[in-house]
Amino acid sequence: MPGTRKLGRTSDHRTAMLRAMVTYLLENGRIETTVTRAKEVRAMTEKYITLAKTNNLSSRRQALAFITKDEVVKKLYNEIAPKYAEVNGGYCRIIKTGPRRGDAAEMAIIELV
Repeated sequence: MPGTRKLGRTSDHRTAMLRAMVTYLLENGRIETTVTRAKEVRAMTEKYITLAKTNNLSSRRQALAFITKDEVVKKLYNEIAPKYAEVNGGYCRIIKTGPRRGDAAEMAIIELV
C-alpha cells in the first residue's frame, strides 16, 4: 500500500501502536506525539468517527475490533459521533509544536476539534 507510513516498526507493532493511540485520543481528546504519527492517527481516528455516524450493530462491532476499550467505543457512539453528525470529515486538528529535545523529532499535538 503506497499510502501508509511504516514508522520504523513491523506491521504488528505498528497496528498495536495505532490502536493504542486512537483509543487514547478518543478517550482523552488530545495527544502529543511526532508529526508523522499524528498524521497516521488522524487518518484512523477520522475513519472510526465516520464509521460511528452510522450507528448499527455492524459498525459497532468493527469499531470494537480495532479500539481497545469498550468504554471508549460507547463514548464514541454516544458522545463523539453525534457531535459531528452534520460535519463531513475534519474531526481532528494537528498543531506543530517544534522539535523534541534529544533527537529533534518534529513534535505535534493532535486533538479532536
